[in-house]
Amino acid sequence: MENIPNLSDIKRAHQRISKIILETPVMTSHSINEMAGCDIFFKCENFQKVGAFKMRGAANMILGFRPEERENGFATHSSGNHAQAVALAAKLSGTKAYVVMPKNSTTVKIEATKGYGAEVILCEPNEASRIKTCDEVIERTGAIFVPPFDDYRIIAGQATVAKELMEEVPDLDILMTPVGGGGLAAGTALAAHLLDPNTEVILGEPKNADDCFQSLKKGKIIPVKTPDTIADGLKTTVGERNFDIIKNHVSDIYTVTEDEIIDAMKMIWERMKIIIEPSCAVPFAALLKHKERFAGKQVGIILTGGNVDLANLPF
Repeated sequence: MENIPNLSDIKRAHQRISKIILETPVMTSHSINEMAGCDIFFKCENFQKVGAFKMRGAANMILGFRPEERENGFATHSSGNHAQAVALAAKLSGTKAYVVMPKNSTTVKIEATKGYGAEVILCEPNEASRIKTCDEVIERTGAIFVPPFDDYRIIAGQATVAKELMEEVPDLDILMTPVGGGGLAAGTALAAHLLDPNTEVILGEPKNADDCFQSLKKGKIIPVKTPDTIADGLKTTVGERNFDIIKNHVSDIYTVTEDEIIDAMKMIWERMKIIIEPSCAVPFAALLKHKERFAGKQVGIILTGGNVDLANLPF
């Protein structure tokens, strides 16, 4: 896909992946709404296959290839949820996955990726090593590379989360997601723009990994240098295709501290009795920090995933 996805592309993506993804539930909490001063509708991608929204983008790209084109399998590099998504989507499409993961990835995510049938190749925990190792795997196997976020097929797949949420809860005033590489953020911004331009999109980002916030201020991508955040899924620099969509269709980005992320995560665990990972809590933390911006509004928040190392909780 060479161009920014249109509504037909997003609808086709949704139809393509519908046979191997779940339509996740939308949940609310009366006590959280009272504390927040608005009505929040949580789209629970923590209940998605592999425990994260990443399944959608990976499935859309992999199923977009004909069976004979999938014979050499698919390869990617990822520290977690995208790794598992590529592994399972490849397995369900009848082929093999090769996943390069940093040595310091959480054990639960490495083991889950292996459990979905992927061959996991560990590398040094830096971007250069990830890319070099993945290139070597592709050279060795002939596998097709599945980008984590900077690809229009991935973006179209991730856009299906917002599409489902907006179809279930019409007339949302605001949609919120976290932003890391920007696949979900860009897909959400596109879906909102195409389905209901009156719906604002607001992103949350850790203050300790605020490259997208800085990039929007400067008008060009400012790479993240030393991200140090509990929200491990958001440590990546925003992709070029993603940033182009975000700067045109996102109203605001709010940054939050590590303590604010932990407090928001704990509140969802306690009040809603569901497991979310730290990255999930970032947009909710942003809402709680700026309550006046959301007062009296109908707000959709995408809970991005629930893959947590239970032996290493922050509370």
